[in-house]
Amino acid sequence: MSSEFDLRDFLTKAHKAHVSDIHFREGKSPSLRVDGKILRTSTPVLSEEDFEKILSEIAKKDILEKIRVSNNVDFTYEIKNLSRYRVNYCKDLGMPKLTMRVIPYDIPTLEDLALPPYLGELTKYNNGIILVTGPTGSGKSTTLASMVDLINKEQQKHIITIEDPVEFLYTDKKSLITQRGLGTDTESFATGIKYALRQDPDVILVGEIRDRETLEAAIEASETGHLVLSTMHTNSCIQTVNRILGFFQDSSSSLVVKRVMNTLRGVISQKLLPKEEGGLVVATEILTVTPTIFDYFLKGNFDDVYLLMQKSKFPTLTTMNASLYHLLKHGVISQDIAIEYSDNKNELEQMIRGIYHGAKNVMQDDII
Repeated sequence: MSSEFDLRDFLTKAHKAHVSDIHFREGKSPSLRVDGKILRTSTPVLSEEDFEKILSEIAKKDILEKIRVSNNVDFTYEIKNLSRYRVNYCKDLGMPKLTMRVIPYDIPTLEDLALPPYLGELTKYNNGIILVTGPTGSGKSTTLASMVDLINKEQQKHIITIEDPVEFLYTDKKSLITQRGLGTDTESFATGIKYALRQDPDVILVGEIRDRETLEAAIEASETGHLVLSTMHTNSCIQTVNRILGFFQDSSSSLVVKRVMNTLRGVISQKLLPKEEGGLVVATEILTVTPTIFDYFLKGNFDDVYLLMQKSKFPTLTTMNASLYHLLKHGVISQDIAIEYSDNKNELEQMIRGIYHGAKNVMQDDII
């Protein structure tokens, strides 16, 4: 096996090909994700020597020490003037593997990402919790980064980010930004939020809400006058609310629901879809907590919340199917892709056939 593998050259070529993820595994050729699809490369199989060489180039001494004793390690790597990478080390059938997610230097705007302009309005809240949700690889971190950078450009705030690991790097504009990484700057998300409250913040970005401890810390921060932005791995806005309430044993208690809904400002659920012309586009579902929505959740009427989202003519409430239909209607995605990515295929098929009476109302062009 050859040990001539040139990591920098490989990553430079990957960058030019607009690759989003790179997979290195000892005993296999590298694979790439482009426009949402995994592609195998013609690069020779990576030997043990090749893999060790890659590790020595991207991981500092303390990371290498963690790798020697752990099967899962997250860290970042950077090639100056090219890109940053979020890296995960793991084992695949006992063999070492690296997954590298590309993190560009330039933070895209909401307009660059073709996201609804309404997301910009959500950044103007002075307190509360805003969640961006979706499956792994759906662009949650990028959407949050765009929202944070919008605050940075327009408002005089102190923004603290708590990430695992730190991904996008921000440059202070109108705001002051403090970035903290798990394991290097703070022990956990919950601990990071707790101490952030003593650091004069206005906005706190939490990489992910994974457990009740982090959620309660986020709720406390929002209750004390801070805007909290975070992510969750859920597939819809209503599922997100269910997941949040599920963190509490007494989730049916009206006091618990009131506390959660009093702090939750909005949920954005998103998916990345392949476009007809190549590349990817974001489809979004949006739930803003209005007094009516608050009342429905308090009474446990989750189905009524979805019905209200279906009938809405406003960008504050939109379903994923409405977003998919909009993209299909404007020729951005194919019908097959729209149906494949829908969680309510029957409803979308009815909208496409024109049977669904709410389709014309839901799909007003000013929604997105």
